Amino acid sequence: MNKNVTMAFEGDLLDRLRIHAAQNKTSVNAIFRKYAEHLVGIDEKRREAREWMRQKALENMANDAEFAAARARGEPVEEETWRWSREETYADRQWPKEK
Repeated sequence: MNKNVTMAFEGDLLDRLRIHAAQNKTSVNAIFRKYAEHLVGIDEKRREAREWMRQKALENMANDAEFAAARARGEPVEEETWRWSREETYADRQWPKEK
């Protein structure tokens, strides 16, 4: 079910937006719908990326000798204190091959 939204624009922005929509064979409504979907998608991807990074950090902490020793001594270990090494940061990067 579609819901309506009322918007207000400064100056001739709405006129320019309508021209842009017409030139691209779309509507102002379609432009805003696509933009809103894009924004929501970005937020979801950010959440997924943060969760992936948190999981990787936990995995790396489990394999880190310093953290393992602290845990063995019964010291509290917080994931916020763990830091990515340079190697871990760039491990999955695909660098362009030099010619």
